[in-house]
Amino acid sequence: MILQLALDRLERDQCFDLLEQTNRQIDWIEVGTGVIKEYGMAIVREIRQKYPHHRIVADMKTCDAGEHEAKQAFEAGADVVTVMAFAADATITAMLDVAKQYEKEVMVDLLQVTDHRRVSELKQLGVTLVSLHIGKDMQQEAGLTVSAFDLVKNAGLTVSVAGGINASTLPAVVTQAPDIVIVGSAITGADSPVEESRKLKGMLT
Repeated sequence: MILQLALDRLERDQCFDLLEQTNRQIDWIEVGTGVIKEYGMAIVREIRQKYPHHRIVADMKTCDAGEHEAKQAFEAGADVVTVMAFAADATITAMLDVAKQYEKEVMVDLLQVTDHRRVSELKQLGVTLVSLHIGKDMQQEAGLTVSAFDLVKNAGLTVSVAGGINASTLPAVVTQAPDIVIVGSAITGADSPVEESRKLKGMLT
């Protein structure tokens, strides 16, 4: 399984300090939506330059103007860009087309999606990578549960999972065999991010 570190709600220097500590333990680097809103594509370019061998996810959470936003992210050095599952099909297909041109990928964020039909529709559009995502605001009410995986079970998609994952909740997540585990504050807010990332990476199979 791939460990993806989500850098979000952080200042620029915090991002680079965390990456300096954890880059040997993590596989993918996610530049979170809040960080992108604060620092734009410049920080994606900086991270790309400093960590050329890591896969970089630009969490754009695109809802519209898919072609433009995909180009922005890919030209800045991102390998993967995110789009919301509730975006128009035209937005998603435009991003998939751009990704093909750049030989990159699109990750579709399934936030608030509960209908299997939407997952089937996404696959028909050509989507191959999705994110099973419990948003920050919802984590206090209901965190990520094993039942959430029913939405993508046997869908034939590459699945990433995010939503308040930490050392306590990770074992249950691992039983569902996602392809990518996204961890944010459990690492970025830890007393020792390097030790926490090492521990979480060691728990993945």
